[in-house]
Amino acid sequence: MSIWWSLHLRREAASVPLARRLLIGTMETAGVDPDISYDLSVALSEACANAVEHGGGDTGRGPGSEAYRVTAYLDGEKCRIEVADAGPGFPAASAGRSRPTVRPAHSDAENGRGLCLIEELADHVHIGNKPGRGGAVVSFDKVLKWRSDAPLIAV
Repeated sequence: MSIWWSLHLRREAASVPLARRLLIGTMETAGVDPDISYDLSVALSEACANAVEHGGGDTGRGPGSEAYRVTAYLDGEKCRIEVADAGPGFPAASAGRSRPTVRPAHSDAENGRGLCLIEELADHVHIGNKPGRGGAVVSFDKVLKWRSDAPLIAV
């Protein structure tokens, strides 16, 4: 069983629950275990919120910089999600590192926990910049567990 979808969303706060609801609905229909669905939906919400907050601005890239893309693949035993924006991307990786450093936020901070939360909820996480045009890409995946009555159990 394989399900794939992609959304092109405006960088508006209202787009975050839309993407989350679509993912939850897809996984519920397929028969994914609710705990796995919840973890992935929270991780997706965090990635989308980052794209809304940081994924555009005065980049001079035109109308596309006011949007971001969410793609989800449920394929076999794994779900992979990618959120890509047209913003400035992540700061250059520090010497010898292939990706930006993700540091936990201070305990009294009101934001800055999203990427750490994604890393805790997903099995594998890739955080980086799109080659060429720029923009950030956050992708993550998780092994799926299925409900016993799942209509579309992966074979």
